[in-house]
Amino acid sequence: MSRFNGSPPPYSEKPGDFDEKYESSRVNGDKPSDKGETNDKKRSTKGQEAIQMNGYENKGFDSTGEKLEISPTEEEEDPWALPELQDTGIPWDELDFGGKVLRVVWTIVRVILFLTCLYVFFCSLDFLSSAFKLLGGKAAGEVFRSNVVLRNPVCGVMIGVLATVLVQSSSTSTSIVVSMVAAGILNVGEAIPIVMGANIGTSVTNTIVSLGQITDVSDFRRAFAGATVHDMFNWLAVIVLLPLELITGYLYYLSGLTVDSMHLQTYEDANKDLLKTITKPFTKMIVEVDSKQINKIVTDGKEVDSLLKTCCKSKTITQMNATGFEYEEKICVKNCTHVFMDSGLTDAGIGSIMLVVSLVLLCICLFGIVKILNSLLKGNIRKVIKKFVNYEFPGKAAYFTGYIAILIGTGLTILVQSSSIFTSTMTPLVGVGVISIDRMYPLTLGSNIGTTTTGILAALATDTSDGVEHLKNSLQISMCHLFFNLSGIILFYPVKFMRFPIPLAKFLGNTTAKYRWFAIFYLFMMFLVFPLFVFGISLAGIEVLAGIGIPCLCALVIIGIIKVLQNKKPEWLPKKLQTWKFLPVYFRSLAPLDKLASKLCGCCKMCKKEDNPKGDVEKQLNTKL
Repeated sequence: MSRFNGSPPPYSEKPGDFDEKYESSRVNGDKPSDKGETNDKKRSTKGQEAIQMNGYENKGFDSTGEKLEISPTEEEEDPWALPELQDTGIPWDELDFGGKVLRVVWTIVRVILFLTCLYVFFCSLDFLSSAFKLLGGKAAGEVFRSNVVLRNPVCGVMIGVLATVLVQSSSTSTSIVVSMVAAGILNVGEAIPIVMGANIGTSVTNTIVSLGQITDVSDFRRAFAGATVHDMFNWLAVIVLLPLELITGYLYYLSGLTVDSMHLQTYEDANKDLLKTITKPFTKMIVEVDSKQINKIVTDGKEVDSLLKTCCKSKTITQMNATGFEYEEKICVKNCTHVFMDSGLTDAGIGSIMLVVSLVLLCICLFGIVKILNSLLKGNIRKVIKKFVNYEFPGKAAYFTGYIAILIGTGLTILVQSSSIFTSTMTPLVGVGVISIDRMYPLTLGSNIGTTTTGILAALATDTSDGVEHLKNSLQISMCHLFFNLSGIILFYPVKFMRFPIPLAKFLGNTTAKYRWFAIFYLFMMFLVFPLFVFGISLAGIEVLAGIGIPCLCALVIIGIIKVLQNKKPEWLPKKLQTWKFLPVYFRSLAPLDKLASKLCGCCKMCKKEDNPKGDVEKQLNTKL
């Protein structure tokens, strides 16, 4: 009997030559040559053991840590390629009259169901925002009142992140900052880091939305990457531009020059929201939250009993007291009629109920949207839509296609007045394979520009009865928000090499495809634990922050450089640094945490790894440090 037992040997220097010899010996029943046995013995004395993995353009490692080339024998599938669904239905030309009528009716029904799911999806996002405002709105207002803390720029960024996560709306947090600047509580320089933090916090919504596709590995990989490309851009922009602003103050001076060149005039009805005009008739029947009460906590320092809106229409009347002194008083003309009116529940109780309701609605709507899209966008229809959305201009003009996508993202975000809603709507489309990650990136950048119009409109509504100085300051911070996003785009989009958010998002997508629990871990770490940690050490003083932050940043930069060299030029590195195997497994793999997560989840399917062994090996190679 051949000593190979029908399986390939552990390693061959020339896979092509070995395959020929092995196939011949297998067919003829011959044993391998003595020379082959000698070579095998030499390899075993060196402790070299490797497994030949067919279909992978990757490096393997033997027991000594030496790199071994693994030759592919079949073409590797690209996990980021947009899927092609075959239309298995009967062609239109082969249908009889009754079949054609039935197909048209069924298509119309699915379109109506899709629009219904989309409408309820928008409403559920509004409910989610209301829930977080009721649960954390007062806390966010109290945080914004801490003037001493806000003077620390790093604290300001983290407060912007946490406050935006608490109220689930960068529009709300940005408007609060604009109101504080208009009221003189903050100056423009102190408000800039908070606006940067709000830019980061707004991306949590579409990351939550991506969890709706967690049951399908391929869809979840794309959806999570499509959502986190927004996160990565915002974090990288802050990491680069915050130090630059602290050193040069370029946002402050550039926005000041822009505002000084304007002819300022207030516009009280500036802040209009087209989408809320559509959703408000339904959402106001369930719950209404008075965001102005959060502004009162911040600007006036007033204690507010409840953020729940009780009066939907009021008017101001002039009255006279017994001494003949006239004063103005606001009276309620019409009480609100939502479900929680006079319910006796606290804000926390109502917020908890609405949080559960909004998340359930969100998941149901996402499930419906994904299923209906997969049903509608099959075969030729999907091909046409994909070709249109991901279309590239021919020749050298292809470079400018992304800028058109940025303009489209900007326009649609201005239309709905919310970057969260726009990116959350795009995320399921990325998951089902209609929009590519490369096209989602410029659309996201456009939404970042479009969302700045909310702050500009809020600034234009500033009262100018005491002069235009307050209007000037509030408009300046709004322009800082705009220039900050434009600066980030200039840094991380025009040069393809600098589009770091795309590979980072794909890395996170690969990680969550292998370890699906990582998505929830990422949400808590990036939007709660990490901001709180940085906020805490920032309170200890700039010396403590620098002492901890600078070494950590340097370590991350060094790790990144080594990682790039390992993939591109491993021969430039010392032998030991060509792999991470010298580190304990806890520092280079999520496998130990995966075992813990599997025990905690038990039989939960979504927390289990993908059962495709080829995919497992590929993702393991991609997600290990």
